[in-house]
Amino acid sequence: MERAERVDADTRIDAVLRAANVLLRVVAQSVAEVEATVTSPQLRVLVMIATRGAQNAGAVAAELGVHPSNATRTCDRLVRAGLVVRHEAPGDRRYVALSLTPKGKSLVSTVLEHRRAAVAEVMDRVPEELRNAVAIGMGAFAAADGGEGTEDGRFTVDLRS
Repeated sequence: MERAERVDADTRIDAVLRAANVLLRVVAQSVAEVEATVTSPQLRVLVMIATRGAQNAGAVAAELGVHPSNATRTCDRLVRAGLVVRHEAPGDRRYVALSLTPKGKSLVSTVLEHRRAAVAEVMDRVPEELRNAVAIGMGAFAAADGGEGTEDGRFTVDLRS
């Protein structure tokens, strides 16, 4: 492989912004596929439960950055849709946990599988000799922000900083 051409900072930033635009389009398309069933915040709750296990309304509120009553209403809608079920924690009746139903697991799996497939489709169009470099570069970009990203493909925003 030839040595990468040196580019100035503006050119690098523009390239990353173009790549981010593609990634956001992929995410938006995967969310649009289930828009008739759930809202974006509801999908975040479903993905949170799928990746972290059973959660309570307080954890949902913290994840969404909303008042606990708003989180409870969001969870109520998910229960009514048959995507989430509530159950009391053994030994502590005050702790009500939320778990995915098979229908909820299927919805999350479908969204994440479609997202992975869309990214794979784009990566397949990258010249083969550059695919590893793209993966290494994207990994380094994520690591430079202090993390490795999320395993589940969620995008999170930290508004506290």
